[in-house]
Parts: sequence; C-alpha cells; structure tokens
Amino acid sequence: MTQPDTSRKLRLGAFIMATGHHVAAWRHPGSQVDSGVNIDHYIEVAKTAERGLFDQVFVADSPGVWHKGDRESFSRQGRISHFEPVTLWAALSAVTKHIGFVATASTTYEDPYLLARKFASLDHISKGRAAWNVVTTSAENVHGNFGLDTHPDPATRYERAHEFVDVVKGLWDSFDDDALVRDQASGIYFDPDKLHALNHVGKHLKVQGPLNIERSVQGHPVIVQAGSSEDGKELAAATAEAIFTAWTSLAEAQAFYKDVKGRMAKYGRSPEELLVLPGISPVIGRTEAEAQAKWAELQALIHPSVGLATLTPFWPGEDLSKWNLDAPPPYIPEPPKGINSRAHVVLELARREKYTVRQLYEYLAGARGHWVVIGTPETIADRMQEWFENGAADGFNVMPPVLPQSLNEFVDLVVPELQRRGLFRTAYEGTTLRENLGLARPASRYTTLLAKAA
Repeated sequence: MTQPDTSRKLRLGAFIMATGHHVAAWRHPGSQVDSGVNIDHYIEVAKTAERGLFDQVFVADSPGVWHKGDRESFSRQGRISHFEPVTLWAALSAVTKHIGFVATASTTYEDPYLLARKFASLDHISKGRAAWNVVTTSAENVHGNFGLDTHPDPATRYERAHEFVDVVKGLWDSFDDDALVRDQASGIYFDPDKLHALNHVGKHLKVQGPLNIERSVQGHPVIVQAGSSEDGKELAAATAEAIFTAWTSLAEAQAFYKDVKGRMAKYGRSPEELLVLPGISPVIGRTEAEAQAKWAELQALIHPSVGLATLTPFWPGEDLSKWNLDAPPPYIPEPPKGINSRAHVVLELARREKYTVRQLYEYLAGARGHWVVIGTPETIADRMQEWFENGAADGFNVMPPVLPQSLNEFVDLVVPELQRRGLFRTAYEGTTLRENLGLARPASRYTTLLAKAA
C-alpha cells in the first residue's frame, strides 16, 4: 500500500476579479468583457481552477460601487457591475465538486444573524466548501447606502468586527452536531436540549438566536481575513484561518508572516491554524521575451486618467493630473490616519524603487500593489518556491491579470511545474474546504463547555 505524502504543500486560491486584475484587462482580447454578470464566464473560471486542483476561488466585494478618480477615469473602469458573491457561489457549487468558495462580507454593514444564516446555507449547499472573507470595509463612499451620515472610524470598525465574528460563530453552533434526529418511527425530529440560544448582548451587537439552520458540514465555514494593518493582523491572529495579504519583497513577506503568526499564542492558537496567502499576479510566457511582450501589451492599454486614479487614495486631496508622468512623485507622504494598510505597501514601493508617476501607476495597474511576477513557468515556480520555503507564505492567492486567459495559462503551465517539484498536490485530499486546506473542524462552543463542566 502506498503511504500518503504528508509533506507540506502549497495552498492555492484563485482571486477572481471579473475580467482580470489588470486595470485595463477588460480591453484585452483575452478577456470576457461582460464577465461581471456572465454566469457562464464564472462557471468556466471555477471549473478551470478545479481542474488545476486549487483549494478555493475568491471574489472581492464592496457594499457599494467601486469608484476612484474623476468622471473620465470612472467611465473607463471595467469593474462597475458584478454579482453578489454568496449568490454566485451557491450557483457555482452545483457545477463543481471540490473547489472551495470564499465570499466577502462586511462586519460594518451586514447583519450578523443574516450573514451567519447565508454562509451556513452556502456551506450546506456546497457540501462543506464555504468560506467567509471578513472585512470591515475601508471605502468611505458606502455609508449612505445604509442610512448612515458618516463612515465609522477604523478603531470602531475593528472593535465591532471582533464582536461580530464571535457572534456569527456562536450562531453557527446553535444546533449540536447530533441535534437533528429525524426518527420517522418515533416521530422525533430533533432534540430541543441540543438547540442553543446565543443571547448575546455586547457593546455593538445584541443578538438572541438561535440560528434557524442546523450546524453545517464544516462546523463553521472557513474564516478568511484580508489586510496587513495593526488592527487587521490582530483580528487575523484572533479569528482567521487564512489571511490574504500583499507584499512585493521576500523580506517584507517574511516579516509579516512571523509577526501575524507570533500574535496567535495569546489567543490560545497555534501558528498552524492560520494560513498566510500573499497575492501573486503572474504574467506567463513560454519564454521570458513572450512574457515581457504580454506585459507590455497590457500596459499599453492603460489610459493615463485610469492610471492616475489608482494613485489618488495615496495622495488624498492632490490634483494628480498636474504631475509630470515621467518624473517621480513630487513628494511621498506618510500614510494618512485611517487609510488601510495598502498605503504602506504602495508608498514604500515608491520610495524603494524610485518609480516615476507613470511607472508607479503601471505597477499598480497590474494588481493594485500585489506582487507581479513576469516570466516563464519555471521562473514563476522559482519565486513561489522561494517564498514558500523561506517563511514568507503557506501558499498564494493567484491573481490572473486577464480572465479567463491568464488562469488557463497558470493551470496548464505553472501547476505542472509545481507538481513536478513536489510542492503541490496531484489530487484533492478530501471533500471539504477544511480538509483540503489541512484545517481542523471546530468543535461547538456548547460541546466544549459541557466537556469542561464534566
């Protein structure tokens, strides 16, 4: 009998941004231009990721329109219309068998009971393949959609997020695993003693419970979190099982990896309970020259107004249209108070590389400050292996520049190279997302309390 390979393996997620992550992807002939609301496009992408044995697919989301820059740049941005993610993943779970689904939902603007119910439902519908990407929402243009006069400050948002996640987990534990008897002979459908009301009263939330759906296949959907701010790292150390992050150098990624995992002990957690998955946007060619040509083709599609719009969050209040595109930025500010951690990454990149304005927005156009790697499948695999084996990553959130073209290239060219090196699976290990990620199924808080009392 062949012994299973228990060595550490890369975890891979496909971060799906409609037409692709490059800001001009919708103009590229390899993209599906109406992909934001084209279910056939998403079916194709999900099946491609599953063919490549990816752990999960992920879409970012916001409770409002993504809008950066002036009216001209706004009219040229191809990300204005897109599906709500839980609805999308419920549909795609019916046409896939193994791939996990990570949906973004905001602790600032969503209701914890409704969120707990829809993610538990997705976990049942997908037979154990759901994950929640916990965000606090940094965009300041959405509060009016929810009847609020202002956007809550970061400290308040993260304080609410800690409480919100705990409430949702409590609601997911409303039914014990064996509460639903469904004994037709006796006529007993469930055991009322194994149904628990949460009765939470906290600083930000008041939720009675119980949830009106039984405990799901995974116990809890996988908890994912994105962000690299101090508050974000603390939230991840306390609650997350995977964290998406953005770094452009090995040293920065190593420092983050060590930092966030080093915070977990105070929450009674071990480092293995959290997977660190930096973003990587691979531009792949069968030769280096082909890869560089593909990158140049994409960069040529960037309209300057769209490029400058990618920089506006980092120079708030500045009229960037007056800047010389082929000179360095006139100044590089300290990140303004309250801006999310991406500002630190972008501004440090500008300092370190001494980019001109055009070079900086061209870099950001690729993946909004994430790591862009241009080269052959061997080059891409080399860089991923370096980070994976040197304390910088447990895997990667792959961000295809153009969809569906770039994901097909990664699956067909890079995945076999990673497998050849023994870094990536050749078959799925289990049927649930937790099993494939190597994450334990959480025990119910009520079962744990009973065990402690005994």
